[in-house]
Amino acid sequence: MKKLKITLVKSIIDRSERQKLTVQALGLNKMNSTKEVEATAQILGMIEKVNHLLKVEEVK
Repeated sequence: MKKLKITLVKSIIDRSERQKLTVQALGLNKMNSTKEVEATAQILGMIEKVNHLLKVEEVK
């Protein structure tokens, strides 16, 4: 399974509670925090919901 590197590039201030909880569930707390995650269906769904706040890269 491929891995993804996700980075929070925009603030979650003034975002809906649902978007804030989704970002926290991805393991991102502060601006420019980065995490490597497996590309499962659940993770891809969460990324799709907040993709305007994230930068997503594929890790080889």
